[in-house]
Amino acid sequence: MDRIAITKTASIYARDLAERVVWTFLTASAAVALAAGPADMLSASFWETVGAAGLAAAGSLLKGLVARVIGDKNSASSAPGV
Repeated sequence: MDRIAITKTASIYARDLAERVVWTFLTASAAVALAAGPADMLSASFWETVGAAGLAAAGSLLKGLVARVIGDKNSASSAPGV
């Protein structure tokens, strides 16, 4: 594999992984904030909910790194063909 192909592969993987981490953070943050806010189902502070979302994003990052080892090298997904 030449240098350009390796750079392109790394770029695709990094973009895919970054998108997954950002969306996981946003989704988890919105879900926890909604549950803690209007529904009053949790008694969590703003920073606790943001912390929970950060943990979800870190889990997503770890999952994407593991998926790179066991799955397609161009994807942060462990699903075949993604």
